[in-house]
Amino acid sequence: MHPDTILVELGAIILALGLLGALSLRFSISPIPLYLIAGLAFGVGGVLPLTTSSEFISAGAKIGVILLLFTLGLEYTAPELVGTLRSSAPAGLLDLVLNAGPGFAAGLILDWGVVAAVALGGVTYVTSSGITAKVLGDLGWLGNRETPVVLSLLVFEDLMMALYLPILTALLAGVGWLGGSVTLAIAAATISFVLLVALRFGRVVERFVASESDEVLLLKVLGLTVLVAGVAEVLQVSAAVGAFLVGIALSGPLAHTARQLLTPLRDLFAAVFFVFFGLQTDPRALPPVLAAAALLALCGIVSKLATGWIAAWRAGVAVPGRIRAGAALLPRGEFNVVIAGLAVAAGTNERLGPLAAAYVLILAVLGPLAARAAEPVARLFTRWRPRQATP
Repeated sequence: MHPDTILVELGAIILALGLLGALSLRFSISPIPLYLIAGLAFGVGGVLPLTTSSEFISAGAKIGVILLLFTLGLEYTAPELVGTLRSSAPAGLLDLVLNAGPGFAAGLILDWGVVAAVALGGVTYVTSSGITAKVLGDLGWLGNRETPVVLSLLVFEDLMMALYLPILTALLAGVGWLGGSVTLAIAAATISFVLLVALRFGRVVERFVASESDEVLLLKVLGLTVLVAGVAEVLQVSAAVGAFLVGIALSGPLAHTARQLLTPLRDLFAAVFFVFFGLQTDPRALPPVLAAAALLALCGIVSKLATGWIAAWRAGVAVPGRIRAGAALLPRGEFNVVIAGLAVAAGTNERLGPLAAAYVLILAVLGPLAARAAEPVARLFTRWRPRQATP
């Protein structure tokens, strides 16, 4: 294809993503699996491989990850994160063991090596904060008693990712235990420094980026986020974690305005990111790993339901709320794809990418559907146990 047709390719891709997004709204499902399928269609082995826009999509995918994690960080303040880490530690550690364990074990059983097993453990561990937040809002669960439990688990997972990603990056780079320890120490120091800035000097950061002009505010926030993410990547902390910490540093009305300004950009580049991940996966590589992905997805459903049930039970939530909590934790999406993307880019086992893609596709679709079914299941349960109080 002639280079002059790059605009044709980009326009066609963005329009196709818009149509897929409209389709997901029509059937009340997450658009993530549809974006992944689009990437499979446009990539190597797909029905219409891209020829001129792959470099733009690669750069856009990096920005998409940064904006996804930045806007997620805007949802929390540093004091909230510290408080959540203390209060939700037992349930969070249980979540880590129950959900990272199956992926790590599967990597070892498949004889993919320890590094690939660590990556696969991360893929099976993290709930999609974006999909879960949308599910909670769509189903009107934001005011339920179990919702703080769900949100605290999501925050704990995000904090674990801040430690996990530098470790994974070091392992993927093959730097050894000594180099890995140095990398982890640098990562911990960087994260601690940014959290300290957010706790003690958050207002200074806010005054620096604040502006009465939306245009100026957009440029300042976006520039600061990308800059910090880039510095974090140089320090091997992960650009995603750097962006997440910048989001934490901003709070109040400024965070609300920044979220409004950046949400359209985030949605665009996040869609590009999911397409990019699909581009890296040959559709012909999916059938051989489909059985393993389905088995892992089944394990993921059981383990997340158990996590939500136990965490809500510890918080004194009644049985219907425990069912809803478990169902809300089922979806996998953006972070799982980020982890798999890092592993694929580093040249780990070639089957990891297709397995992660199939795994995310299954749970990104089944998760919201299971959440919608949780309420009828809870009602049936209360009929069988009429003495059980509903929260």
